[in-house]
Amino acid sequence: MKAAVLNSVPGQLDIEEIAIGEPGPREVLIRTAAAGICHSDLRFMEGSYPQPCPAVLGHESAGVVEAVGSMVHYVQPGDHVITCLSAFCGHCSQCTDGHLTRCENKATELVRQPGEPPRLSRGDGEPVNQFLHLSSFAEQMLVHEQAIVKIEKDMPLDRAALIGCGVTTGLGAVFRTARVAPGESVAVIGCGGIGLSAIQGARIAGANKVIAVDVVGSKLELAQELGATHVVDAGATDSIAAVRELTGGGVHHSFEAVGMKQTAEDAFAMLRNGGQATVIGLIPVGTKVEVHGVELVNEKKLTGSNMGSNQFRTDMPRFVEMYLDGRLKLDEMVSKTISLEQINDGFDDMQSGTVARSVVIFD
Repeated sequence: MKAAVLNSVPGQLDIEEIAIGEPGPREVLIRTAAAGICHSDLRFMEGSYPQPCPAVLGHESAGVVEAVGSMVHYVQPGDHVITCLSAFCGHCSQCTDGHLTRCENKATELVRQPGEPPRLSRGDGEPVNQFLHLSSFAEQMLVHEQAIVKIEKDMPLDRAALIGCGVTTGLGAVFRTARVAPGESVAVIGCGGIGLSAIQGARIAGANKVIAVDVVGSKLELAQELGATHVVDAGATDSIAAVRELTGGGVHHSFEAVGMKQTAEDAFAMLRNGGQATVIGLIPVGTKVEVHGVELVNEKKLTGSNMGSNQFRTDMPRFVEMYLDGRLKLDEMVSKTISLEQINDGFDDMQSGTVARSVVIFD
């Protein structure tokens, strides 16, 4: 099959023909329909997070089940599915407490064991690493059944792919991590796919003021389409002062969706007393975030959110329903559809700040 392979870090992706295995016990073979280009992939390509090479990247995807291995009862060939990197074992203390994103066994139980053939390989037998249990920049995926959720077949798969990461991360940060209440005020720093999803989550949750903060005018315009009541151009004004002025002293909730030290600290500085700042973006390994210690006495909170603290087999079908009934806007978030061969151009577009989301479409 054709796949986009990361052969060195830092580096771009090479389109290659690689081999994919047959589904073993509890494994599912999926024909990839669409895969979103997420900033998290770029973090690994740049070396901000460690990734052994060679590897097939991609993790925000949807497709159709082609075959299943033994002991798989959840799906059957022909089912439409969304993948999720929050793959879970189902029996560790975190899973049984309902915190699937914190699963303690995914690195050991959801992968093939030593001595077993790799899921992905080159023609000479060299193993190719699987990325976040998925590797969706490829025509097919071979995954553990606990990494997918079955969805209705009337959901367009190119839109469903966005739910696989960015949408679930943004909505989940609002609904599950921060638990935004009706009438509260919200600021979102960064209006890419995840930030726009957080803005939509705040709108759906009933927030009174939803303030979008970015340096790109087109993204701020889109943020208003999707639910922002106010926008702040951080390149032209002091964003902290602007947010505090709009809210009479600070927001109840701020969300950082960029993945930088400065924006994480800005999110904390935008809070009213008792407010909560939630960091969604992937801040590079080794970076320290600083806050003024005395502010903690005012019961301000700084926390993180891993994939929106999701319970994806519950959450994603609900998000599909929100899209189908018009509450969740996904069409507007797709800036461009591209082929697998254009994938590096998609990452260039992301870095330029000209797109909300590019989606790779497979034939």
